[in-house]
Amino acid sequence: MIITAVERIARRRGRVEVRVDGVSSFDIARDTAVARDLKPGRAIDRGEIDAMIAADRRRVALDAAVAMLARRPHSEREVRQRLARRACEPALIDETVAKLRAARLLDDAEYARAFTEARDRFSPRGQRLIARELRANGVAIELAQAAASEVSDEDAAYRVASKRLRPLAALDYQAFRNRLGAFLQRRGFGWDTCRATVDRCWRDLHDAAPDEEP
Repeated sequence: MIITAVERIARRRGRVEVRVDGVSSFDIARDTAVARDLKPGRAIDRGEIDAMIAADRRRVALDAAVAMLARRPHSEREVRQRLARRACEPALIDETVAKLRAARLLDDAEYARAFTEARDRFSPRGQRLIARELRANGVAIELAQAAASEVSDEDAAYRVASKRLRPLAALDYQAFRNRLGAFLQRRGFGWDTCRATVDRCWRDLHDAAPDEEP
């Protein structure tokens, strides 16, 4: 078999189409084509084509996963789902994930820690809700609970509640408690934490205990 053309593919940056015996045969990364000296007139056989295609697919899958992880941490399940959407076969996904683990680019324990730290810094919520979010992203229950346990529910509840006080300042205690308590419950905090935080915030606003006149 003879290569008859090597042409760039429109709208697919860095990819070329290789025609063999005048027929479209396969596409591959342009730098691979250069490295393999793929050009018109060069002889090629089926075994070489299959090997190049397999190596190219491995490279594409790994590059896609690395690019995904470079933007922000992801769980193993999220990486697997992304590769599956790119039509990678299960064996290739397994191989890619193994490489990422070996390179310490994919680690669900580290992902859970980073996810929890980001949540606590930018959008505080309770341990229970953080663990549930991690589980939804495919993190094992033990890892999810261990990461979430690093958060102080009392501290997180107070930090997030403190930012909600101004619109509630004119309410009586009952309405204040209902509004702020419901908000904290939606953030995954238990009722004991919600009640203590509501009372603390009320004192911040009025310098009085809830059962006193402000």
